[in-house]
Amino acid sequence: MILNFDTKGNPKQLQACEAWNNDEIFEVYYGGAKYGGKSYLGCNLIFADALTYPETHYFIARKELSDIVKHTIPSINEVFQSWGLGRQYYTYNGKDNIYHLYNGSRVYLLYAKYLPSDPLYERFGSMQMTRGWIEEGGEFVEDAYINLRISIGRWKNDIYDLKPKLLTTCNPKKNYIYRNVYKPHKEDRLPSNTVFIQALPHDNKTATKGYIKNLEETLKGSARQRLLLGNWEYDDDDNFLLESYDKILDIFTIEYSEPGQKYIICDAARFGSDRAIVAVFDELKLIDFKTFDKSKTTEISGKIKEYQLKYRVPNSRTLVDSDGVGGGVVDEVNCIGFVNNAKAIKDETHQQIKDTPNYDNIKSQCAFKLADMINKGLLSVSQDILSTEEKEMIIEELEQLKTQDDDRQHKLITKAEMKNNIGRSPDWLDVFIMRAYFNVLHFIDPEIANKAYKKAVKYL
Repeated sequence: MILNFDTKGNPKQLQACEAWNNDEIFEVYYGGAKYGGKSYLGCNLIFADALTYPETHYFIARKELSDIVKHTIPSINEVFQSWGLGRQYYTYNGKDNIYHLYNGSRVYLLYAKYLPSDPLYERFGSMQMTRGWIEEGGEFVEDAYINLRISIGRWKNDIYDLKPKLLTTCNPKKNYIYRNVYKPHKEDRLPSNTVFIQALPHDNKTATKGYIKNLEETLKGSARQRLLLGNWEYDDDDNFLLESYDKILDIFTIEYSEPGQKYIICDAARFGSDRAIVAVFDELKLIDFKTFDKSKTTEISGKIKEYQLKYRVPNSRTLVDSDGVGGGVVDEVNCIGFVNNAKAIKDETHQQIKDTPNYDNIKSQCAFKLADMINKGLLSVSQDILSTEEKEMIIEELEQLKTQDDDRQHKLITKAEMKNNIGRSPDWLDVFIMRAYFNVLHFIDPEIANKAYKKAVKYL
């Protein structure tokens, strides 16, 4: 049997095949736009190995089972047809989603949906696979990827001297792939055993001119940047609270002509496990800050008092996250304490208005206010105080301004989800959210704001 993978002139698919056959390469990431030949590549690589090496095991994983049925299986059939592979060479068990090949090899179709009974996706870690393919990797959380990754190289690799391989096909997405693969690739620091191959629609020589033209005319905004141009800096999440990625970039170029009141905001490192940040704002412009990797409450409160003297900021405009160790800082400084899960501040004069937002807590209320201010071009950051690393951290964290799907309340996504997306605590985002607290007070009825402020002094 001769299995020929005809790339039909697609140079990126050829590059991916060369990487797959390179024993020094462990992971191959392929994609970065729409219609780059991702599925056809994956089906060729996985089933060619399965048919070549008897009694070996492989997986093809997608987030949703329905997508496997609608999209993956048709691609598998297309590849079989190109090889002239009849049904005598394979059977498909639709109940268990397994392809049984004539030589004893198996290809498992897995769906990697979140299950409350298995929140860490440990069901995948115990599998014994030869090689595998994660399709649409942008839809996966990192825990699913990790457990799928550790399942390969465990079934008859030694018998055939077959190196473990993991193929991930994907479109641009701000998740672990962006953080661990695309960004290091862009900065030329990707590990030597990993390769990233950017494939764009024009690389697919089988695409008709009409289809490419349709993409060019149809895709707009973020979708155009991601799916046509392969730009990883844009996020297509419908729950994103900002109008566009460009709104985040704008905060580094906006200039204020007149100074105003100063504010000090402190994210005091929850239980000492995250970074602490003490930030100074001139109105809505970040003008100074200090970070602490590991700190005592006395060090943080000492810096706050130093900034209070330098910038003439009273306790009434100094706000500290009072969760965890922050409560001690609030006591030492005698300033306002911010409790994330406290009730949202309600403007009693507008309670009868039908469209009044219902926030699940004060943090969500402030997050929505922050998004509104960024969309209106009101927030800014002094560039001369930031390193490139800090600027990138701010950008990544502001991209976590996303709402949960809830018809009853306005909710910000959980901090756990944010940590999963960016690989760390969103400390800068917490700082900006808390800065919006004073604007929440300002834009509601003065009497209600005064009551809320008095409660805030008592830690809300």
